[in-house]
Amino acid sequence: MPEVRDGVHGRGVVGEGLLTSGFTRIDGVLNCEGVGIEVLAREVGTPAYVYSSAMVRDRYAHLDGALSVLPHRVHYTLKANSNAGILRVLREQGAGVDVVSGGELFRALRAGFAGSDIIFGGVGKSADEIRSALTAGVLLVNAESEAEVRLLDRIAGELGVTAPVGLRVNPEVTVHSSHRYIKTGEKGAKFGIPFDDVLAVARLTAELPHTRLVGLDMHIGSQLFRLDPYLDGTERLVGLLEQLRAEGIDTIRYLDIGGGLGVAYEAEQSPDVERFARALVSRVAPTGLTLIMEPGRFIVGNAGMLLTRVLYRKHSGGRDFLVTDAGMTELLRPSHYDAYHRIEAVTPRGGQMMADVVGPVCESGDFLALDRAMDDAQAGDLLAVYDVGAYGYVMASNYNTRPRGVEVMVDGDQFAIVTARERYEDLVRLELDEPEWRQG
Repeated sequence: MPEVRDGVHGRGVVGEGLLTSGFTRIDGVLNCEGVGIEVLAREVGTPAYVYSSAMVRDRYAHLDGALSVLPHRVHYTLKANSNAGILRVLREQGAGVDVVSGGELFRALRAGFAGSDIIFGGVGKSADEIRSALTAGVLLVNAESEAEVRLLDRIAGELGVTAPVGLRVNPEVTVHSSHRYIKTGEKGAKFGIPFDDVLAVARLTAELPHTRLVGLDMHIGSQLFRLDPYLDGTERLVGLLEQLRAEGIDTIRYLDIGGGLGVAYEAEQSPDVERFARALVSRVAPTGLTLIMEPGRFIVGNAGMLLTRVLYRKHSGGRDFLVTDAGMTELLRPSHYDAYHRIEAVTPRGGQMMADVVGPVCESGDFLALDRAMDDAQAGDLLAVYDVGAYGYVMASNYNTRPRGVEVMVDGDQFAIVTARERYEDLVRLELDEPEWRQG
C-alpha cells in the first residue's frame, strides 16, 4: 500500500454540478483538494505529477449518470493514464477498462479488474497479446482487420475457447479536431475496418468456428467538442447492425462508440454529455444493445497537474526564458501536438512576464510554453502546469537518461505516492554488463 501523509489545509473543492477543478487557491495558497502544493513539493520533490481523486470520481460519475438513460458500460481507456492509483479509484467506482497492449492488460489485471471488465483494442495486436487476452477472458476483442479475425479464430481454436469479437469500424465521418494526429475515424486512417468492407468481415466472423461476433465498435478521434460526428458514426453502426440482422446474424450485444470527448485546456467549452446522452437514446434504444463508451482524457485530463521548479531565468535574443526541471521528457504534448497548457506560479510574486518556459533537455523542441504571458517567476519558484492528467506521465521518456518523475494522488486532505520517482539505478536495470555472445 502507498504511504499516506496528511496535508495541512482544509478541502478546496466545493460546489455542485460538474467539478471544474481539483486545484484551487485558498487565501492565495494553491491546493490540490485539501493539500497545499508547497507541502507536496517539499515532501516529494519535483518534477511531480499530482492528481485529484475527487475530479476523477466526479468525471466518471457525471458521464455514467448521463448515460443511465440507456443500458450501458463505461470502460476507461488506460492509454490516457495507466497508473495504479487512477485505476484503483475507477475500479472502486465500478468502471470497466479498455486496453490496447499486453502491458496495459497486465496493468488492468494487476489493478484488480476481472477479464469481463476489460475490452482489448488496438490496431496491431500480436499473437501473444491475443493469446493473453483470450486466456484472461476479456469481454471482447475489438478486431481491426480480416487478418486479425482469422488470427483470433486460430488462437482461440488452439486454446479451446470462443473469441468474443467486436469489429472496429472506420465510420469515415468528418472530424473537426485540434490536431491531425488525433483524428482516427476519417477515410484512409490506419485504424479500423474500411466501412465498405465491414459486412464481409462480419460475415466471416460469424462463420468461423472459434469466433463469435458480439459487438460493433468505432473510435473517431480525440478532443471532440462537436457531437455531430459521434451521432453520424453511431447511425452508421446502427445501419450495419440492421443489415447483419437481416442476414440472420443476431449475436451482437454491444454498440461501442469509443471515447474522445473533449476537455478544456484553454477556453474550450466541454461537451454537454447530458444532451449527448439524450440524442443517443433515439438511435441506440431501438437496437436493444448495450452502449459502451471508452473515455480516457475526459475522465483524467483536467484532474492532473505537473509540478516543476524554475532552475534558471535567462535573457537571450530579446526573450526571457524560464528553464525548469521538467520538459518534453515529462510533458511531450506541447512540442508534439502544439498543445496549450495553462501555467501559473504556485506562489505568485505579483508581476507579469512574457516567457518561454523550457526544459533541461538538449533539444530546441524542448518547451512547455512559448511566448507565454504568465506570472513573473525567478529561479527557485514553483510552477503549476495544469491539465496534465492525460498523456502526461504515460508519454514521458528517459531521453537524455533522465529519470521519470513521481506520481502523487490526493484524496481530501491526504496524499500518497502511487509511482515512485525513478533512480539512476532503475535506468540501467535491464542492461547487461556481461552480455552472452552467441554464434550467428
